[in-house]
Amino acid sequence: MPVGYSQLPELSAVAGVRLSAKAARVRYEGRDDLVVMELAAGSRCAAVFTRNAFCAAPVIVAREHLAKTSPRYLLINSGNANAGTGTPGLEDARRSCQALAERAGCDASQVLPFSTGVIGERLPVERIESVLQGTLAGLSEDNWSSAAHAIMTTDTVAKGVTRTLQVDGKTVTLTGMAKGSGMIRPDMATMLAYIATDAAVEDTALQDCLQQAVEQSFNRITVDGDTSTNDACVLVATGASGTSCLDTAHADYPAFCTAVGEVCTRLAQLIVRDGEGATKFVTIQVEGGRDSTECLQVAYTVAHSPLVKTALFASDPNWGRILAAVGRAGLAQLDINPVELWLDDICIVRHGGVAPGYTEADGQRVMNQDEILIRIVLGRGEASETVWTSDLSHDYVSINADYRS
Repeated sequence: MPVGYSQLPELSAVAGVRLSAKAARVRYEGRDDLVVMELAAGSRCAAVFTRNAFCAAPVIVAREHLAKTSPRYLLINSGNANAGTGTPGLEDARRSCQALAERAGCDASQVLPFSTGVIGERLPVERIESVLQGTLAGLSEDNWSSAAHAIMTTDTVAKGVTRTLQVDGKTVTLTGMAKGSGMIRPDMATMLAYIATDAAVEDTALQDCLQQAVEQSFNRITVDGDTSTNDACVLVATGASGTSCLDTAHADYPAFCTAVGEVCTRLAQLIVRDGEGATKFVTIQVEGGRDSTECLQVAYTVAHSPLVKTALFASDPNWGRILAAVGRAGLAQLDINPVELWLDDICIVRHGGVAPGYTEADGQRVMNQDEILIRIVLGRGEASETVWTSDLSHDYVSINADYRS
């Protein structure tokens, strides 16, 4: 069960977006594993993709199609990543787009493909083709929940969130869903995220908004330090609310960006809370750095340390592991004297050693919690950054050892 999250909340429909989920048996039996999202004509779409050099075939094709035209459909499958499949994989991705386009009456370039699952296996396109007509027949604005469940792989729960805000005095809706549990360190993790709004947003403003939101959310999480071949985050604006078109100069644009950021942050944190085998949700906050880069360097060194992560799983206040990680993070000319380490409200290290008054009982009290703040004060500047991570449990090893079986 995810840390601090039990089930998918009610997700509000977004005017101009219809969804449908069906069982195509791409890999799984007895569950939906294929999603079609239909976008109203005139919708604008922004996207951010993985930076992994071995990006999957659907990532390549989706980028190509976005460069040509505005999408009308998103086609998403779980169970098979269609990554590491070379030219045949590209042919499979394009064939699936063509199959949907023929049934939907649009051009193949207006379909964006997305896949998640096992790497290195051919996509069974014929299984997808066999259920596309029925999937299109089931399109509805109210199918966000079924779609969020269908895109899951090792996730234990579906992940989604809805927010509303005022634009031109009218209420507009933002609804998003995401999947991800392991192979998580997005560089735009395996993660996919889809967010839609009925606001009208100019193309450049939409892309800028998404880029900023992703940078402070999906690019600030890590479960295991592995960046997937398939990561994608899509933001769609249908304009169906009837509000004026937001650009960067519009008075309501900052509020819109804030709302998008809140949706992305919530989805990103849900991925960490549902990290494979996770029993702890950990916030690593680094303050007093010279710049953002070195703050993140320290945060990720701590977050990726197997010794720190296993201590968190054991609820062991072995703060020496955190100290050692900070020390090996590679900061130039780090003066350890002003460095402070905190567990929640408990200072554990100050002036190069154990903080006066610290007791093992204080550390144990914090480490027994399901949600923990590790705060690192570098004392060499004004920059700060926050990263969210999880612990490393026996279940993480078991899940990934058995993933393809």
